[in-house]
Amino acid sequence: MQTNPTHSSLVAVGDSFTEGMSDLLPDGTYRGWADLLAARMAARSPGFRYANLAVRGKLIGQIVDEQVGPAAAMGADVITLVGGLNDTLRPKCDMALVRDLLTQAVERLAPSCKQLVLMRSPGRQGPVLDRFRPRMEALFAIIDDLASLHGAVVVDLYGARSLADPRLWDVDRLHLTADGHRRVAEAVWQALGHQAEDPDWHAPIPATPPPGWITRRTTDVRFARQYLLPWIGRRLTGRSSGDGLPPKRPDLLPYEDTAP
Repeated sequence: MQTNPTHSSLVAVGDSFTEGMSDLLPDGTYRGWADLLAARMAARSPGFRYANLAVRGKLIGQIVDEQVGPAAAMGADVITLVGGLNDTLRPKCDMALVRDLLTQAVERLAPSCKQLVLMRSPGRQGPVLDRFRPRMEALFAIIDDLASLHGAVVVDLYGARSLADPRLWDVDRLHLTADGHRRVAEAVWQALGHQAEDPDWHAPIPATPPPGWITRRTTDVRFARQYLLPWIGRRLTGRSSGDGLPPKRPDLLPYEDTAP
């Protein structure tokens, strides 16, 4: 990998993780690791262009159908692809189909850019994740195999102890906090060959006293009512949180940092 390379463009492909949930800005929009990464890359390359095609809730089949073609046509220097995790969280998941669809995506994207970036997604500690962990690890094995075959870079967020810490996850327990997204941006930045700005992004964060029993139970009840039950309802009815939503940044345009 070239040290401190200069890239002129970035296209991000994926679901809510790449859209930036839950790195919420004051105006109600989401920032996220891809925007943070684009800002760093733009600072090194005048005229840098950025597109983010991600939409929350998308399955890998939808990503292939809706995002991969447009991303490949943009001819960007760097494309990031993160998908398939939503599939593993469904009650029924055909991992053979997931492999086939990811293969289609990588085979289409890898030749269309200078560097394709894949990821082993972060995993929060807790019983919910433990239930789906075998599927997730099967997904990551597929990603590793495809990266080896097609020269893609794999960013291992799953192995980062910091990103397993519940304190870096939002109250919905599905999306990273702003600090979590900052660490992901740093991980991708380093994987692309840039000098580290935070060499310890993956290190465990300092311990703090755990919340009391009443606080934990109150948090659990609020989580179940506001997030878990609606999420289960969408799974049972085949709906998605991203239904009807457009891509975050559909066109490959010069990057402008509009965050407050």
